[in-house]
Amino acid sequence: MDKTIRRLPDAELEVMQAVWACEAPVARADIDAKLKDTHPMALTTLLTVLTRLADKGFIRIEKQGRSARYIPLVRREEYLAQQSRRFLDKLCGGSLPAFAAALCDSGLSRQELAELRRLLERDEL
Repeated sequence: MDKTIRRLPDAELEVMQAVWACEAPVARADIDAKLKDTHPMALTTLLTVLTRLADKGFIRIEKQGRSARYIPLVRREEYLAQQSRRFLDKLCGGSLPAFAAALCDSGLSRQELAELRRLLERDEL
């Protein structure tokens, strides 16, 4: 990873998750529909968050007449990879055993841990 992707505050991450869940380019109504059940937002709040995401380089806003479309510029996988590394470095001191212990203590089921082990053994990660 050559560029640092900054950590998003919770509200911005929720909106970004909704953008990632839609096919680009994304209409505001599609984002709103993804958020309505779990994280409903007033229209003005949503528009403010989308503008912040654009200012931070996470999305591009393309105006189409009186409406706009939103295009993600950062892939979900890129964000997750960088934030995982940040977690490992900052909270676990770069220690892989500490990271693994935190993962095991996080409440993952035996089945989830077995799936993780299988993915690691098959080099599927």
